[in-house]
Amino acid sequence: MSLVISNGLVIDPANNLSGICDVLIEDGKIKEISTALQGDKVLDATGLVVCPGLVDIHCHFREPGFESKETIASGSRSAARGGFTTVVTMANTNPPIDNAGLVELVIRRAREEACIHVCPAACATKDLKGSEITEMADLKAAGAVAVTDDGRDISSSSVMRHALDYAGMVGLPFLSHSEDEALTAGGAMNEGYCATLMGLPGIPKVAEDIRTDRNIRLAEIANAHIHIQHVSTAASVEIIRQAKKRGAKVTAESAPHYFSLTDEATLNFNTNAKMNPPLREKEDVEAIIEGFKDGTLDCIATDHAPHTQTEKRVEFEVAPFGIIGLETSLALTITHLVNPGHVSLEKAVALLSPGGARVCNLNAGTLTPGVSADIAIFDPQEKWTVLSEEFASKSCNSPFVGATLQGRVRYTLCKGTVVYSAS
Repeated sequence: MSLVISNGLVIDPANNLSGICDVLIEDGKIKEISTALQGDKVLDATGLVVCPGLVDIHCHFREPGFESKETIASGSRSAARGGFTTVVTMANTNPPIDNAGLVELVIRRAREEACIHVCPAACATKDLKGSEITEMADLKAAGAVAVTDDGRDISSSSVMRHALDYAGMVGLPFLSHSEDEALTAGGAMNEGYCATLMGLPGIPKVAEDIRTDRNIRLAEIANAHIHIQHVSTAASVEIIRQAKKRGAKVTAESAPHYFSLTDEATLNFNTNAKMNPPLREKEDVEAIIEGFKDGTLDCIATDHAPHTQTEKRVEFEVAPFGIIGLETSLALTITHLVNPGHVSLEKAVALLSPGGARVCNLNAGTLTPGVSADIAIFDPQEKWTVLSEEFASKSCNSPFVGATLQGRVRYTLCKGTVVYSAS
């Protein structure tokens, strides 16, 4: 059985392709990209963009241990609704993914229950305690695509250096949550005017900046690939920029909320605007946008972090950090990066798909003939309102509920099969 996606604007940054043409799919793989192609079935994509399935290298599916927030099954449906066909899940589950058996568990659950490709990251230290390094060679052999203690930073510089040594030796990227917890302890939001106005303890920017610099410099000593997660400050963007100029093996991501919101979004004590790192200030938003424009930041990642309504409907100071983001990422990118003219639509697709795939060495983010037919088809012009009841995620903790955004996924295909359709 063959399928032709016809008359769409095909954007494939990995192959420098952007033009109106057809995509032929056979046996779940890309067969050919050309014009006037024939197939057993036709999906008319006139007026729509056809691109490689989006790739998110930073999301939390909460399984095992926190299935009330999200599961591999529900998380994959949420991803598909957002146009994502490949995701990297974080290891701070319960128990943490710190041994080969748990890596295999995630892979098996994904094979059985997910509608997209789910690639697990594993812990850099045992039980996320930052003291004893995991058996990274075993983790890689079991299927882990990266190591990380996401949710925490490794406080000991010695342990961090040796963890980077090991990661570099086995060829796994180290996904770094860069945060000095001694400086952030007790903080609820960005340290600044809004925190003072609300009477809330602040999280200083320098807590991120000093660890971004430390972790990159330790990676340079180890000659390891370090990836800086959820960059939120202007200073961290500049630190990464200078490190790249030095030749450091560093890549970096930021999330849509960091280029679309400031800490003013918390002024009504909306706990759905509480995340870590916190929303920062206007100059930080501008720096992050510039980082995407000049290549300092390599990809957009969501840090999709579901929490139940019960957990979030409490006082701001005690609410958990984190928001969901898979279903709004593309639209926020179009609304806040493409529409204002910061980046082209082609650049946006590059940041959302092959950018993340390259960081974690994933076989994704391209429409090259012969690869799995993982495809997102979206309307770049369609405006829609974010409604909590429409989320495919088990959670609805998003600061964008009620917002009108532009750009909507119409179809998502994984291995040639439609796993999401808006119609």
